[in-house]
Amino acid sequence: MQTLPAEWSPQSAVMLTWPHQHGPLGRILAQVEEVFVNIAHAISTHEPLIISCLHGEHRAHIQAQLVAAGIDLTQAYLAVAPSNDVWARDHGPITVLRDGRPLLLDFAFNGWGRKYPYDLDDTLTRTLHGQGVFGTTPLEGIDLILEGGSIESDGQGTLLTTRHCLLNPQRNPEYDCVGLEGIFAQVFGSRRVLWLDHGELEGDDTDGHIDTLARFCDAHTIAYMRCDDPQDSHYTELLEMERELMAFRDNQGQPYRLVPLPLPAPKCDEHGRRLPATYANFLIINGAVLVPVYDDAQDAVALERLAPCFPDREMIPINCLPLIQQYGSLHCVTMQLPAGVV
Repeated sequence: MQTLPAEWSPQSAVMLTWPHQHGPLGRILAQVEEVFVNIAHAISTHEPLIISCLHGEHRAHIQAQLVAAGIDLTQAYLAVAPSNDVWARDHGPITVLRDGRPLLLDFAFNGWGRKYPYDLDDTLTRTLHGQGVFGTTPLEGIDLILEGGSIESDGQGTLLTTRHCLLNPQRNPEYDCVGLEGIFAQVFGSRRVLWLDHGELEGDDTDGHIDTLARFCDAHTIAYMRCDDPQDSHYTELLEMERELMAFRDNQGQPYRLVPLPLPAPKCDEHGRRLPATYANFLIINGAVLVPVYDDAQDAVALERLAPCFPDREMIPINCLPLIQQYGSLHCVTMQLPAGVV
């Protein structure tokens, strides 16, 4: 029997794939590295880090940055594993528990439907595993395109996802909802899947990853993005998503407690195109929640609303404006590894 732990379950480490000049964020590398240092510092005070580096010189550069930031290097394992990009949530392993023991699942990755180069990212997990980075935890390859940011687990057999992403013809055109639910039951031990039909953010290039829209905070609570401005381009879609969430029921047959997160003021790139700034892209770790913020008046509101969802965890804001320049945020660049992996 396999189960997919909830993100709030105890963790052994968090993965990061460090940015480099050859990736899409290379044009603003200094600003992005500052975000990564802040993320690494916040995580390292609560649990270890596994950091993927492009090559040996890159590894030395990252180590120097960590030291300069006062990060305890005994909390950071730096491994050479070449990458195309930084989005560890989508090219890192998804960990399940098989009979109570961790098992790393390595799903295929194709650059969010062949939008970007992905050859190095698709092999990164196997590269790390081959170096013993995950200790003796076994790795199993799964012949299915699936990104970690596209699914949410309550740890009790319920998955939350979006049809727009998982049924995208550039991922797994041979599968419909029923076929995917069968695979999820087998590899994740899921008993049901809650499918959203609405909610994609403008500027999003993932075709609607759930971790930009709605997140389990516990088995009975979902935090989600809501737009209160009828003139905003997101208003109708997020309103329809809210109605869908209101119709869902938890494992006990009760409506979920829904916690609306505000939409920040529009953040745009140099060409005036709106970027997908979202507070739903938070990361739950041991003893803390890292929350993306955007130098916006709604930052404080988002933190205030999330804090009661995690009463025993510290709320740590991380400025993620540089990350959304490449259409992702905090959760997207991290992948937690449950207790027992390393």
